[in-house]
Amino acid sequence: MLLLEFAMPSLIIFFFGIGAWIIALLCLFTDISLNMQLTIFLFASVSLVLSLRKWLKNVFVGHISTKQDPDELLKEFVGEKAIVKKQISSGTIGKVELHGTNWNAESDETIPEETLVEVIGKNNITLKVKPMQKG
Repeated sequence: MLLLEFAMPSLIIFFFGIGAWIIALLCLFTDISLNMQLTIFLFASVSLVLSLRKWLKNVFVGHISTKQDPDELLKEFVGEKAIVKKQISSGTIGKVELHGTNWNAESDETIPEETLVEVIGKNNITLKVKPMQKG
């Protein structure tokens, strides 16, 4: 059952696998009837699902952007410096390199390649940039 969880990840089958392990350990040390094994298996499995599934689901899912503060996501990029790798024109998506990664970028003005730009906003995976002020 634990291996089946990899094929159908829902964090339910996992707990029934744990319930089976609990019964296996009990049978190793005691001699209990089949009816008692089934009762303990169901009680242990359902109890584990109800008590731990929500917590474990959050552990395995990780950081969900819908649960993050949108301002926190924006602050991560605003003010950063990047280099234009593909020309950006008004209404056309270009490319910039930021921290060694290429990002889609847009601007209200035309910015040629190899220009240093500053990130002023972010929309999903597209950065809003402006040319750096000279001086």
